[in-house]
Amino acid sequence: MLHSADHDLIVAAARDAGAVALSHFATPVRSWKKGGDSPVSDADIETDRRLQGLLRAARPDYGWLSEETEDDGSRLRSRRSFLADPLDGTRGFLAADPRWAVSVAVIEDGRPVAGVVHCPALARTWSAFLGGGASLDGMPIRVEADARVRSLTGSKRILEELAGHGGENVVLHPFIPSLALRLAMVASGEIDGAFARPGAHDWDIAAADLLLAEAGGSLSTPAGEPCRYDRAGIRAPALVAASAGRRAAMLALAKGLRLNL
Repeated sequence: MLHSADHDLIVAAARDAGAVALSHFATPVRSWKKGGDSPVSDADIETDRRLQGLLRAARPDYGWLSEETEDDGSRLRSRRSFLADPLDGTRGFLAADPRWAVSVAVIEDGRPVAGVVHCPALARTWSAFLGGGASLDGMPIRVEADARVRSLTGSKRILEELAGHGGENVVLHPFIPSLALRLAMVASGEIDGAFARPGAHDWDIAAADLLLAEAGGSLSTPAGEPCRYDRAGIRAPALVAASAGRRAAMLALAKGLRLNL
């Protein structure tokens, strides 16, 4: 099965590339700013090169888009493409925070069909392929059917907003530098729900989108619309991640938050 084979390929590649990033973790590494205030480092670039070398050699007919590579438009000309964030959570990485990830997805007809979120410094790997369920370190994961929202996370600004909206029985999970990891933790039931402000890139969310879907959850806009990955634009609107049972409560809570700020 192609989706299963793609899954195995990207999991192996993410682990290999993750070892490259891990070799730079908690050590002095050259970094600089790109596009606004976004940091990038030699670790990002080297990890991206390793991913590209492994994946594009194995699937030369697939399109490619990653955070550290100029968009060549190949993803829009190909039925299947790789979307990769070689080091999601660079700020945390540079601060020696282990909560960063290598995130890779295979996109087919605008939706993810295989995905992996690999966290080398935590020794944890979430993965999924379409119809095959989601797993954490090889063990199947499934979100709870419970409709109660007891724990939430998001960006620093969203956490500030949630402090005034979540209610006394809701635990706010401390800020996690990697968006892909935040969403993966919803898929494995460690956090009940997550919000993301507008502006996340497709490479940040595609793998976790599939993880959520295969674990019985969803990633959608506050209006309940699914994400698409076959657009010329690569930035997502505000997003809501939750299990199917908690989706209604999360969408209702989103209406009271200033997610677009």
